[in-house]
Parts: sequence; C-alpha cells; structure tokens
Amino acid sequence: MLQVKNLTFSYDTAPVLKNLSFDVAAGNHFAIIGESGSGKSTLLKLLYGTYDLNEGQIFWKDQEVLGPKFNLIIGPEFMKYVAQEFDLMPFTSVAENIGEYLSNFFPEKKKERTQELLNVVELEAFADTKVKLLSGGQKQRVAIARAIAKQPEILLLDEPFSHIDNFKKQSLRRNLFAYLKEKNITCIVATHDKEDVMAFSDDMIVIHDHKIMAQGTPKALYQNPENKLIAAFFNEFNLIDGQLIYAHQLQVVPKSKLKVTVNKSYYKGPFYLIEGLAGQDKVFFEHKRALEKGTEVCLEKVI
Repeated sequence: MLQVKNLTFSYDTAPVLKNLSFDVAAGNHFAIIGESGSGKSTLLKLLYGTYDLNEGQIFWKDQEVLGPKFNLIIGPEFMKYVAQEFDLMPFTSVAENIGEYLSNFFPEKKKERTQELLNVVELEAFADTKVKLLSGGQKQRVAIARAIAKQPEILLLDEPFSHIDNFKKQSLRRNLFAYLKEKNITCIVATHDKEDVMAFSDDMIVIHDHKIMAQGTPKALYQNPENKLIAAFFNEFNLIDGQLIYAHQLQVVPKSKLKVTVNKSYYKGPFYLIEGLAGQDKVFFEHKRALEKGTEVCLEKVI
C-alpha cells in the first residue's frame, strides 16, 4: 500500500500542498484531479521523490520514499514516472527506446517483451521508426511503454493522453489500464480529463486551495458532487434552488415551475445540449432534437 501522511510542500514561501493524507492499495488505480495550478503535477513529483517534503511522509509498503537530500538519484526502483515532457532517445527507434532498460542477456525475451508493449500502446507499425520522426502523441505512447517495460510496482502518469488524438485515445486507455490491472501495477494518474478516470479509477481525490477537497470513487463523486468544481469536472450542470443538477437530469415536461426560454442548441451526437434562460440565469439541459431560439419550455428534474 502507498501511504501519504500529512504531506505539506511549498516552493520557497508559496504554499502548494497542505496536510494531504491518503492511501492507495496495491494494484489499484487512483486519480488526482483539480484545476490547472492546483498542485496535481507537483504531488506526482513528490510521490516520486523529486523534491523534499516540508512536512509529512510517503511510504510504499514499509519503505519510505525520500527526496534528493537522501538520494543521489531520484525515483525509487519500484516506481516509474511519465511526465508531460518525454525523456526519449530521438535518434534511435521506437523499439529500442521501449527496450532500453531490458536485459540484453536474453535477446528473445527482450524482443517478445518489446513486441508486447508495442501492442499495448498500438505502435506496432512504428517499431523501426526513429523517435525524432514521431508526433507528440506517438512519443507520449513510447514514453508510457518504456515506463512499464520492467513492470514497476507503481506507475505515475501526468496527463498521460494529453498529446494523443481522439482517433487513438479511447482504445489506448482501455488497452493500457486493462494491462496495468492484469499485471497488478498500482497506477496514479493526474488529469483534467474525466475520460481518463471515470471508467478506470478505483478511487480519486479532488485538490483545491492546496488541500484535498473530496475523496471517493468516481461514481460516488459524480452522483453526489459536493460543489460546483466537482460537478464541472464531470459534466454541464445547473445550480437551481441551491441544488446541483446535471444537464442530463433535466427533461422537458408539459408544465412545471421552471420555465426556460431557449437561446442556443449545440449538437452533441446522440443529443443536443440546449442553453436556455430562466430570467437572467442560464440553464442547460439535454434534448433529443434542436429547439428553435425563443421557444419556451418547462423543465423538471428526472427522478
């Protein structure tokens, strides 16, 4: 188990994180979410031992994770970290980058392992391509594959799919997280994208104002958002009579107290997101078809 106890950290005098405590069970997937600048990336770096803590401790099982004051080389052997900047070898091939840290004493095993990882990140066709010729998204996939080559006990991922286009992103998420579960690799992801965590995380924390604002499963936080920040992470929402209501929870009915005048209709594929006005307040709801601007409808929450 990874244990974070009363972690506090600041750059110079500017506080970044205050008194954070949480546990991550071995093999679980854990998400860190929050606004830009909330400290998500800094927390990953602290877990990796990049910086020394001002206060608190980090343990993996019985081993304490310590910073540069205690280690000449940062990052414990059992942990790998994939940052938003990729430290790859540009003039060698994708396969050579992935297999960089695999033993050359067993060439067949190295080849098999490299091929396995090429499959996981869907780069089979680029095995012999030099990294300098790849796109940013392809480089990100190489970095992920290289990080898991020696099957670490913990994998830290900072916005792991941010450079990857939507044509590959969906299948890559499924492949990678299924592989990590199969290999019992603990995974901690810092992200701003709900699609990275909704279907794949066992637990998550929301960081705001230097602290943990909320913690729970994605389902629990989604179904019972404590505030606007959490609701906004998951979906379009409304604040009506002090209650947070997602756009999909409102439906058009013949008569209700909530009357809305349609302003815009946004095509979303299986539905339209309708923006309306209730007095001066914007209200968002989903509908099966576009509605003409100026149309007045009545809404109520779906039970």
